[in-house]
Amino acid sequence: MTPAARVHAAIELLDQISTGRPAEQVLTTWGRTSRYAGSKDRAAVRDLVFDALRCWRSAAVTGGGESGRARMLGVVRLRGEDPDAIFTGQGHAPAALSDAERGAGRAPEGNEALDLPDWLATRFRDSLGEVADETAQALRSRADVFLRVNPKRGTVSQAIARLAEDGIVAASHPLSPTALRVTDGARAIARSDAYLSGAVELQDAASQAVVDALPLVPGLSVLDYCAGGGGKALAMAARLGDSRVDAHDAAPQRMADLPARADRAGVNIRIVQKPRGPYDLVFCDVPCSGSGAWRRAPEGKWRLTQARLSELCVIQAEILDQAARLVSPGGCLAYATCSVLGEENAEQVSAFLARAPARRIEMQRQFLPSDGGDGFFVAVFRLGDVTKPQLCREIPGRLTCS
Repeated sequence: MTPAARVHAAIELLDQISTGRPAEQVLTTWGRTSRYAGSKDRAAVRDLVFDALRCWRSAAVTGGGESGRARMLGVVRLRGEDPDAIFTGQGHAPAALSDAERGAGRAPEGNEALDLPDWLATRFRDSLGEVADETAQALRSRADVFLRVNPKRGTVSQAIARLAEDGIVAASHPLSPTALRVTDGARAIARSDAYLSGAVELQDAASQAVVDALPLVPGLSVLDYCAGGGGKALAMAARLGDSRVDAHDAAPQRMADLPARADRAGVNIRIVQKPRGPYDLVFCDVPCSGSGAWRRAPEGKWRLTQARLSELCVIQAEILDQAARLVSPGGCLAYATCSVLGEENAEQVSAFLARAPARRIEMQRQFLPSDGGDGFFVAVFRLGDVTKPQLCREIPGRLTCS
């Protein structure tokens, strides 16, 4: 496919996404049905689609419309490229621009230029103050690719050397002692010996730093209460030596690959459907807006509503209260989000402490893209008023304890 043909394909995919279809679903279907598109073509089209999603609002303003064609025209203009070199109408390129299209569009202003819905921009400024605009701008660009070095399978320098053998260039990153930033060859990671042998895992540097902040030492009993795919459970287990991490999630199917990944990494993880305490440490990486990771999942920015954000905050508070009952007296409860919004982070911390004065905060930190990774938040509580462990059961939409 030519560069112009890739843009034409992206236009059609954006039109499908704008109807409400999930981007990943649209891209997967297109990749399976477009036999003419090689792996490099599929990757390039995916990059174009995600570039448009990151700049969904500013691209529409710059391109003069909300169709896939207008937004891709906007992306081309935002990049400073010549639209007439792409919109030629020749071969599989998009049709040539009309006079109306050439005259349409303007420079985005204010929240348009930040690619934030107006209601969300207010939350950003309330949460982040003087760094709000800088953070919003950072979320408009592609994220770096990071790897986590598994100390059970070798050192950082050994991992770098093994990756280089497969043409992957990586270097240490200061945000975490196990973090590697990949600067070349990222698309070869999944086929590399270092990855297949469990020496490295894909994981954002700030996500690794969240685990670094936890009070983990061998011998502790640890529960990952909202394990999801299990990335942080794997990172915790690697720090615990031969000690086991229990992993739980309200949607167990998310953990389907975790046993195989744990075996590959040489760590001890047990999946538990109904966790029973007490645990020395319970870690809750709760459902959230995902606002700190919108470089990787930009669609979430435009799907999020005020009502959904309020619902998420209620769920987060419920999870904290439920997980606290699984912590041994004097043990730790850790709370994390991939969000930069105060109501999901510092405000949740304050509310949780207010509900039981005997609890105390050990540490909290907000990571921002300016630190080098995604936006994450982590807080660690010491609990002195934990009641006896309770059995948690799943009911539609949430977890409850009885």
